[in-house]
Amino acid sequence: MKNLKSLAIFTILIFALGSFVNAQGLKYVKIKTSAVSELCKETIENSLAYEKGVKDVDLDLESKIVTVKYSDKKTTDEDIRNAIAKLGYDADDKKADSKAYSDLPNECKKISKNDCSNKSKTNSAKSDCSSKCSGHK
Repeated sequence: MKNLKSLAIFTILIFALGSFVNAQGLKYVKIKTSAVSELCKETIENSLAYEKGVKDVDLDLESKIVTVKYSDKKTTDEDIRNAIAKLGYDADDKKADSKAYSDLPNECKKISKNDCSNKSKTNSAKSDCSSKCSGHK
């Protein structure tokens, strides 16, 4: 009975120590993106989930900030920014890959203040502009 208790305590300690050591290499990074729609959100979150070392991804469309939990033993925040840029989105100061950006669906492309002013004058573009230009009106 005494050996069984000792074995149980030893097992719990090993598990707890393993969990503690494993958690030590995890970091968070917040990256400002150029994402503008749910499709952008899905693309970024799904793609980053397959990046080496990435544990969790959440993109807040209102702030356009993606929060990534990752293992600093397997990747870096700069690698994550590069992965976002390769998808066609800006990542902080890192500009989107121009080829990938041109391949994005229109609903994932950025609209400038001038585009919103010009597009809001035509009825056909109002719905497209309203979702992307809410901060530019």
